[in-house]
Amino acid sequence: MNRRKSIKNILASTGVVFFLSKCGKPQEEYKLENIDNCSDLTGLSEEDIAKRKSLGYEEKSPLEDDKCDNCQLYLPPTEKRKCGGCQLFKGPVNADAYCTYWAPRVENV
Repeated sequence: MNRRKSIKNILASTGVVFFLSKCGKPQEEYKLENIDNCSDLTGLSEEDIAKRKSLGYEEKSPLEDDKCDNCQLYLPPTEKRKCGGCQLFKGPVNADAYCTYWAPRVENV
């Protein structure tokens, strides 16, 4: 009986170690600092591009008042970044773009 219990414990701990080793590896970081063209998706994985599409990202908003630059999720350009970004997906974001998860920016009062 002790032998079975020992084997179960060894297998269980091996599985946990394997799982933690896979989870602990950081994904390759995508940086917006090197992007000059805000439509350039070079460096994004197919999965990242598919995520953008699944969120309904469009380079030009079909709605006059709903654009990325007035969305709560938008990360505006900085001194180091020419293009904006989004909290929902990787890659450059045009200020005039839009996605189906657009949320009005809430200003702190």
